[in-house]
Amino acid sequence: MNNEQPARNFCGRTRREFLWQTGAGFTGTALAGLLGDDGFLASQAVAADGVSPWHNPLAAKAPHFPAKAKNVIFLYMYGGPSHIDTFDYKPAMKGMDNKTVEVKTFGRGGHKNQGRIVETRWDFAQYGKCGQWVSTLFPHLATCVDDIAFIYSMTADSPIHGSAMLMMNSGKILSGSPCIGSWSNYGLGTVNENLPGFVVMLDPRGGPISGAKNWSSGYMPATYQATVMRSQGTPILDLKAPVGVSREMQREMLDALREYNEDHQQPRIDNSDLAARIASYELAYKMQAAAPEAVDLSQEDEKTIDLYGLNDKKTEVFGRQCLLARRMVERGVRFVQLYSGGNHNDANWDAHGDLKLNHDLHAGETDKPIAGLLKDLKQRGMLDETLIVWGGEFGRQPTAEYAEGTGRDHNAYGFTMWMAGGGIKGGVSVGKTDELGSAAVEDRLHVKNLHATILNQLGLDPNRLSYFYNGLDQKLVGVEGAEPIHQIIA
Repeated sequence: MNNEQPARNFCGRTRREFLWQTGAGFTGTALAGLLGDDGFLASQAVAADGVSPWHNPLAAKAPHFPAKAKNVIFLYMYGGPSHIDTFDYKPAMKGMDNKTVEVKTFGRGGHKNQGRIVETRWDFAQYGKCGQWVSTLFPHLATCVDDIAFIYSMTADSPIHGSAMLMMNSGKILSGSPCIGSWSNYGLGTVNENLPGFVVMLDPRGGPISGAKNWSSGYMPATYQATVMRSQGTPILDLKAPVGVSREMQREMLDALREYNEDHQQPRIDNSDLAARIASYELAYKMQAAAPEAVDLSQEDEKTIDLYGLNDKKTEVFGRQCLLARRMVERGVRFVQLYSGGNHNDANWDAHGDLKLNHDLHAGETDKPIAGLLKDLKQRGMLDETLIVWGGEFGRQPTAEYAEGTGRDHNAYGFTMWMAGGGIKGGVSVGKTDELGSAAVEDRLHVKNLHATILNQLGLDPNRLSYFYNGLDQKLVGVEGAEPIHQIIA
């Protein structure tokens, strides 16, 4: 000990005594990781091989080619919205209600060769200069069709929620692979060091089936997984410091670590995963200051609040999520995913029973907020650089699942998704399903093509972006690759 007057005291001890009592050298190891981004001790931080310099995995990276989109907002309609009751107009079904027809379907109830037609319970009309057909489920979104590209012929590999959701999020029907948001941050890093690069907001009625696997980083480092943000109450859990530990005290402890390290040369870090974890702790510290401002909706004017439907109890929750999503991408968050629909059955879009009750509820909750998001981004000049994706894990069959009722089973043979902004053409459509909407018959597209399009708009070559794991250069679109949907790219 020297005879200097200590600047601060911790429980009656000097800073250096505090550090000695709490592990001395170990705290210095943490400090090396915390200061790595500033270049301080950069020569001491190395990767797991003990030789290569350690690099912050979330440092901003250049895209493969000029990007048309900087950010992505994925509006995930959990449960599988019915394409033939929303955007895929099937006039041939009119007058066929309850008629038994020959049609091949595959869903929760297995393979069937015939079924009882359930005629749509909503009227359709054409909107916009493009004349897009939209049902009365989406009166607000119908006013935005000239900014939207509709994909009518999407297909997936599974008609079961768990595996289909994993495919829509990670490109695989089995768990353990990184999701699209993780791939985006792996490929591009983040431009905001004070907020997560990947945010997920769940329906307050409960999380989707398969849970966190849908926003996991899989075999990639945990650095790339999503941060779950709530639309009500405290947005990010476990962010506040423990009781009795103020931000000033945290800052003083970090300063003490800096002071200690100036007097004691620490050994090099030889574990890159440890360094990445330490970096995540520093992110949490930074978020304590940045997150409250980012989620403070009192900064928004009444016109904006009304635009998103926050004054209506029916649309308030999803409207708040959409507005928070705009504020997130405005502050550099790379990928935001919002979930409409919680836990199971009628709490989400999974309309096995009463189709009208189910879709009236969920479309009513999301229509105005989504239209508000598109209009708000456009008037702020942000839609051109923000890619919006809408859809669920699959669609629904034209026939009833049961002998009675209007419920539809799952349909992975052909369903609708749409994209807007971020270099996507507006007022266009691609693909086609048969006259009943049971399967894609023209320009059949796969979930992998959707993923390839998202990466392409971010400036990433989907067939080049890879991560070496288990002996293979793994890719979001699979080792066999996939092409973007060129017909909708501006």
